[in-house]
Amino acid sequence: MRDFTFDTLNRLLSSLKNSGYNFIPVAEAFRNPEGKYLILRHDVDARPKNSLRCAKLESRMGIRGTYYFRTVRESYDEGIIREISHLGHEIGYHYEDLAAARGDYDLAIRLFEQSLAKLRRLVPIETICMHGSPLSKYDNRKLWDKYDYGAFGISGEPYLDIDFNKVQYFTDTGRRWNGKKVSVRDRVMSGKPDGRGDKQLSRAAKGESRQNFRSTADIIKAAETGSLPPVVMITLHPQRWDNRLMPWLYELFWQNTKNAVKRFLTAP
Repeated sequence: MRDFTFDTLNRLLSSLKNSGYNFIPVAEAFRNPEGKYLILRHDVDARPKNSLRCAKLESRMGIRGTYYFRTVRESYDEGIIREISHLGHEIGYHYEDLAAARGDYDLAIRLFEQSLAKLRRLVPIETICMHGSPLSKYDNRKLWDKYDYGAFGISGEPYLDIDFNKVQYFTDTGRRWNGKKVSVRDRVMSGKPDGRGDKQLSRAAKGESRQNFRSTADIIKAAETGSLPPVVMITLHPQRWDNRLMPWLYELFWQNTKNAVKRFLTAP
């Protein structure tokens, strides 16, 4: 089975659904859900048409998730944003304003407000999620050390408001599921302190999770055998998933190139 195709994604989502997970968008995770559930997040970094394909696949399966859009050319597509919203998915803002402002907090919050208003002219926006901006020295989450996103009608930010000691986190960052060494900022923190106090890297971020999946097939097997925890969050980058051979090969080559750079950036 070729990994990171929509056929493989279909198998992954089907296995998780059949194992009893209730799929929810990020916004619902902040409303104290109960039972066995999976928070489904998508970061639309580029190639928004792939996100639309992904959203349609999930809609046919009765699955809802959250799609975080940047407001840069390679991500932002008003027609696709509206269509994904009409399919029943949540739309959020994938903000990168502190990096764009090169550390100027006052400019960054103005950029944030402008981009948020731009998206809200299209669809409701309830949650936000930082873009990693791996080539920048600025962590976009630090914007909230000075400002409060609640003042903008935002209910939460998954990196800051989900306790990942209680939620197992899996991400396809780096086009792999065990990409800690090629992840600059997609690392989750444990605890959920009041305000924006420091958190500690969670067990999953430190690589201490009992489950270290090399491929999507490994997650499928874990779902089918019932060995996954009852509360999970999965982050997908739809640009990485494609049935067509040439785009699939391009993404494979380009991501391996980026991973080499990320290894250098994350080296001790």
